[in-house]
Amino acid sequence: MTATLTERGTHREQRGHVARLHAELTRYGLVTWTSGNVSERVPGEDLFLIKGSGVSYDELSWEGVTVCDLDGGVVDGACKPSSDTDAHAFVYRSMPEVAGQVHTHSPYATAWAARAEEIPCVLTAMADEFGGPIPVGPFALIGDDSIGRGIVATLRGSRSPAVLMRNHGVFTVGPSARAAVKAAVMAEDVARTVHLSRQLGEPVPIAQEHVDALYARYQNVYGQ
Repeated sequence: MTATLTERGTHREQRGHVARLHAELTRYGLVTWTSGNVSERVPGEDLFLIKGSGVSYDELSWEGVTVCDLDGGVVDGACKPSSDTDAHAFVYRSMPEVAGQVHTHSPYATAWAARAEEIPCVLTAMADEFGGPIPVGPFALIGDDSIGRGIVATLRGSRSPAVLMRNHGVFTVGPSARAAVKAAVMAEDVARTVHLSRQLGEPVPIAQEHVDALYARYQNVYGQ
């Protein structure tokens, strides 16, 4: 469905919030040029917000964020939505607990994706945030819901909020867009550290019982 002129401008405050979150992707070096995106579910409605396709990060405002229904159709917005819209829509339809998603091509994590290799859980920070290794999803072409299907199939049953889609990049999910952004930042950080560790030798894995304890503490006790 194409937005009419009278429909332009709905959900402006949340669209502004999503637009501002994109600055975190550039701040942490997770994207280049116009690649990557952040999306967020609209509370209480069968809608989500996503970055417009090819919109510059420097020029991104609420007007560069498009409102879509859960089938990926445009409900409100001046910009054509991201080419990943159908993938995001499939995830929102399939995983009601997910309220935010991020996609990046951050270099270290994407290098693991290019090798189709999961990032092993050899850091306490990984146990905290991901509850184990960061898994690899299948290869999928861009433009329909194939990527979304791969994300859902990989993350169902996993504690990880991140998946490395083979030969593509990083996709993260969360209970909010901000949480998904945090997962994307952390995925790149641990991908870099584990890569550096492997230059010195084989990293030492963390025992599963310690991974479980670290994850439980971080998810239920850590912070305010």
